[in-house]
Amino acid sequence: MAAKLEPRFNSSSTRFVGALGWAAELHAGQTRKGTNVPYIAHLLGVSSNAIEYGGGEDEAIAALLHDAPEDCGGTPMLEDIRTRFGDVVADIVEACTDTFEDPKPEWIVRKAQYVAHLDVASPAARLVSASDKLYNASAILKDYRIVGEAVFERFKESKWHVLWYYRSLASKFLAIENNELNRELRRVVEELEGLVIAGSPSHERLSRSRIYHELDAKVAEYKGQSGK
Repeated sequence: MAAKLEPRFNSSSTRFVGALGWAAELHAGQTRKGTNVPYIAHLLGVSSNAIEYGGGEDEAIAALLHDAPEDCGGTPMLEDIRTRFGDVVADIVEACTDTFEDPKPEWIVRKAQYVAHLDVASPAARLVSASDKLYNASAILKDYRIVGEAVFERFKESKWHVLWYYRSLASKFLAIENNELNRELRRVVEELEGLVIAGSPSHERLSRSRIYHELDAKVAEYKGQSGK
């Protein structure tokens, strides 16, 4: 009989339970985009992914709080997280935050910056970020099977923009670290993209190639201007 392994961290610790309760309070009344599912489902799912794929208490807590600055107060919220849970958690949350600017920069600029910064993000931040993207991509895939193209009406950008972003992220994560989490993210994104392509008329498939090319060119332009 195999020896019983001890848990990676104590899930009844005051610190973890406090983060769980606070996340539920911060996001009370919010729902997952285009649904009536309480937003805490997303946060629990991301934290679950982070734990399942090797994260400890800091990563689990950061996963619960990763959307708090963007949705609940910006930089002051990040500093509140730092005071309550320490620099490691706050740094992970900061690395997972799309932007602190208001109004937000242009979509492609934000996404290009996010993909580019993964090269210098900490392994812990990449773990939580990939856990977030895996949850989102899996949710889109599940909903696509149920409602089809209507799932993309929840986004401001076109379905090809959304798919390009997740495809870029999956490629970047896997290029940095060839691990189980990143392989699963690529598998889910490839399955989603394949279904959407197969279900799209030929003229839309042609526009996909054009949009991907234009977005890749904008990312390259951004990298040239920023020196990244």
